[in-house]
Amino acid sequence: MTGVEPTEQRPEVPAARLLITLASAGALAGLLIVFVFGWTQPTIQAYKARMLQLAVQEVLEAPDRYDTLYVHGGALTDSLPEGVRLADVDVVYRGYREDGTSIGYAIAAGEPGFQDIVRLIFGYDPRTQTILGMKVLESKETPGLGDKIEKDMDFVSQFQGATSPLLGVKPRQATGTDPHEVAMITGATISSRAVIRIINNALERLEPAFQESVAEGTR
Repeated sequence: MTGVEPTEQRPEVPAARLLITLASAGALAGLLIVFVFGWTQPTIQAYKARMLQLAVQEVLEAPDRYDTLYVHGGALTDSLPEGVRLADVDVVYRGYREDGTSIGYAIAAGEPGFQDIVRLIFGYDPRTQTILGMKVLESKETPGLGDKIEKDMDFVSQFQGATSPLLGVKPRQATGTDPHEVAMITGATISSRAVIRIINNALERLEPAFQESVAEGTR
């Protein structure tokens, strides 16, 4: 009768060695993530800055130049006050024609939509309380429905020439004569309302500073 050879037993790996191996692998992975993040961040930031520049040009109807302003203490200032963080103030962009005439302001703002934060930029003339244009900068709304807030030009075009405050209405209820009305997108009313709410809330917050500049003759 042939005997069965005993199974060779592998040497037991000490738990400490396993922990050291796992910790080393985790640390290496973390370093790689930090390296890649640091390496790509300047490119990402440069791209975002370029996209913002193009968006300002779009919603202000191609100004010849624009200034970056900060809203602090209910007033506009061209420099960030000492000790105040950029994240704690609103940033707006005032556009000008070649002759120095002020066009209005480009305002970036964001609030929750249906899926996630919707970020947009819109142009605004405080003298006439008119919206000059609107562009969605970032959205993760439902493809084919909520994403129409940036792809449906019939919806987007309504903001050009609309009067603040905006009023969202269902398409069948739109009169076509009220400059405050914005016909919402059927099947994407939550996303549509989010766009309208973002603009209204931003203007409610910033209107005092804008009107002060109008009173001073700087628009």
